[in-house]
Amino acid sequence: MPSDAPAPAVWRITLPHSAAAVPIARALIRTVLADLNAPADSDTAELLTAELVANAVEHTPGDEPVELVVELLPTGCQVEVHDGDPAPPGDLSRPDPDDMPDPWQEHGRGLLLIRTLSSSCGHRATERGKAVWFTLPSTARPAS
Repeated sequence: MPSDAPAPAVWRITLPHSAAAVPIARALIRTVLADLNAPADSDTAELLTAELVANAVEHTPGDEPVELVVELLPTGCQVEVHDGDPAPPGDLSRPDPDDMPDPWQEHGRGLLLIRTLSSSCGHRATERGKAVWFTLPSTARPAS
């Protein structure tokens, strides 16, 4: 039985495996959310996307590109960053008290931001490595 529900809007782009990918990803996520008329908080999406892309570039070996995938959901949006390294990222589900970032260090807060600011997050294995993702809820106000 075919479904009458429209397919979710999905947007994909391949990014270079370099630091240049981070500002590109920030601009692209803002553009795609506007193009999809996504009712998600674009500032938060931009910040968390930049963190995922920076982690993928910094913590995966080689120069294989990373892929940014944005899916518009009925309840908000999901952003994924795919990379070629199958090793899982740090724990996205809950912080270990011993793993709290040092406030004096420049790095180490990305996963904390993702855990704190997203409605859900995680990772999954893919054929070519892994995908790390987060979802943001809709910020649209229901019609009166």
